[in-house]
Amino acid sequence: MEAAPDALNPATTETRKGTPAVRAAKDIAFGSAAGIASKFLEHPFDLTKVRLQAQVLDASARFKGPLDCLSQTFKKEGIRGLYRGLPAPIVGAMVENAALFLSYGELQNAVRWASGTQTTQALSLPQLALAAAGAGAITSTLLTPIELVKCKMQVQMLISPSIPPTVLASSTSIPLSAAATATLPPSSAAAAAASLRALPGPLEIITSIYRQFGLRGFWLGHTGTLIRETGGSAAWFSTKEFVASLLIARSPPSLDSSVSRRRRDLKSWESAFSGACAGASYNLALFPADTVKSTMQTEAELRPGSQQGRSFWAVGKEMWAKQGLRGLYAGCGITIARSIPSSAIIFCIYDGLMTRFG
Repeated sequence: MEAAPDALNPATTETRKGTPAVRAAKDIAFGSAAGIASKFLEHPFDLTKVRLQAQVLDASARFKGPLDCLSQTFKKEGIRGLYRGLPAPIVGAMVENAALFLSYGELQNAVRWASGTQTTQALSLPQLALAAAGAGAITSTLLTPIELVKCKMQVQMLISPSIPPTVLASSTSIPLSAAATATLPPSSAAAAAASLRALPGPLEIITSIYRQFGLRGFWLGHTGTLIRETGGSAAWFSTKEFVASLLIARSPPSLDSSVSRRRRDLKSWESAFSGACAGASYNLALFPADTVKSTMQTEAELRPGSQQGRSFWAVGKEMWAKQGLRGLYAGCGITIARSIPSSAIIFCIYDGLMTRFG
């Protein structure tokens, strides 16, 4: 396959300034800034996605679809409910994008070294996809604990409101079932209302997970995150690079025909458009892995009577038997809808910062 334009490789010496340490610091800072900005836009849709995924194994669905989920959440929980669990995704966005962009650039250098390619030579799209897949695999290890806390917070309001705050705070993994709470005395009504205001925060959830399962417990669902991030990142970066290369190729030549457009010459709308295409491609093929991951990470809260500690493949098999392909793609539509503008924002900000300061 023909190599992508040199401009699309952020690790080349012609498009990056400073020492390796300076370039790494820029990747971390610019990636973090882009990730934070995108989360404020996409979080309500991510919350909807997780809640739709979490109901696949329920006997009866709580929500008819994404719009119904958004509507019910807003009516019952208000704007605050739509942003339930936001601190964890903010941290996750900083970690994810910083790690992705940093690893992506460094792994491109590793691919060049392994293939004997010169530092200034462009990589082919398959080579870029390989570097991106490696970056996704690295990022998944850092991201899984953050996503675990985020998912648990996003389904807290779906747990029976009759659970006393003390129970919620002391154990996020063993809530009372609806049948059990039906036997509580009438005086528990006040406790039920208080529980909605006293839901455990991220630090309490982290403490509970560590107390019950140790460090290993934070990587519940890691297989799903690994599959999603490895394949998704390869699709994300390679789609961005490919679309951007097409936009560069179709542009009129500069006054000096000996100088071709480079990545830093991308207009804002070009970065946004290629990023939007990347966002759509990220989710399509490997979305079922994310569905299984979300189900595993919320099963203790929503189905306390079910068997815990099952493998990724066992949960996936049960979900397939329950609702087939439709269940594995629960929430996919709204996820793609939010990933398109979110990814556009990420690359627009990242490329803009790299053009100005990189």
